[in-house]
Amino acid sequence: MKKNILGIFLIVMAIFTGAMVQSGCGSRQNSSESNDGELKGTISISGAFALYPLTVRWAEEFQKEYPDVRIDISAGGAGKGMADVLSGMVDLAMFSREITPPEIEKGAWWVAVSKDAVLATINAGNPFLDQIRQHGISKEAFIGIFLDQNIKLWNECPGITGESDKINVFTRSDACGAAEMWGLFLGKNQESLKGIGVFGDPGIADAVKNDKLGLGYNNVIYAYDINTRKKYDGIEIVPIDMNGNGIVDPEEDFYGTLDEVCAAIADYRYPSPPARDLYLVSKGKPDNKLVIEFLHWILVNGQQYVSEAGYVHLSDTKIENELQKLK
Repeated sequence: MKKNILGIFLIVMAIFTGAMVQSGCGSRQNSSESNDGELKGTISISGAFALYPLTVRWAEEFQKEYPDVRIDISAGGAGKGMADVLSGMVDLAMFSREITPPEIEKGAWWVAVSKDAVLATINAGNPFLDQIRQHGISKEAFIGIFLDQNIKLWNECPGITGESDKINVFTRSDACGAAEMWGLFLGKNQESLKGIGVFGDPGIADAVKNDKLGLGYNNVIYAYDINTRKKYDGIEIVPIDMNGNGIVDPEEDFYGTLDEVCAAIADYRYPSPPARDLYLVSKGKPDNKLVIEFLHWILVNGQQYVSEAGYVHLSDTKIENELQKLK
């Protein structure tokens, strides 16, 4: 089944709205119960777009095994997820950046569940596409575009020649892990990124698809179709010229398919940040049996769905460490 980014965005927003209605506009209800050994009850989750598709897949499979369990999930950005879980509105937050000391002081407790990365994205019809594929864009040039704004035209990027076309830069308007990780890659944070603010990962992808001169950044799962394992129609990835030599070397060229880029993230050929672990966060170590069982299932049975869903496995050692946190 072929999907497009707009479709994903509409589905996300529909589910977001539906979940809010089901849960009483975000208030947590019907907390989980264990009854005669059978799992029953509701788990509420909100947060990062980055982890949303995989969490939905995990919820679907978990509910097949435990039909008396309902899992309500909404995507609204990592910042919203953290606010929701710390205020007690939801049981778990999907989170896509490192947890900060102030968040830990407020009670944030977490387990790593998977890994992905943020990629620079452009329109597949960009008039400089062949040159961008050949030369890539270095970290220094990205800093000039997203932070210092001393690079405003495509032909001001090293190696690119031609018309003086403006770079239309897009960034996230919502507090999110993707923007924070892209900012950290460039040596700053989300608040330092310049550009037109767009809500949500699907929103950035659509903005780039509709602008031949656009430049943004997306989580992997919003740039590649998990069914075809190829880039979504209308989207291209900007190779990072990691060594700054003005050429995309063979070891820097791994964006052809979803599986190629996931392999590069797994073996650290793609830098971290903007690659990073993805987390599920609760307020304090959970004492709710259903939540604990769900987290345990994700770290054991749920890992079989990570690769096919377009994400990167954590190491066996890290999985074992995360399981120890549940004991």
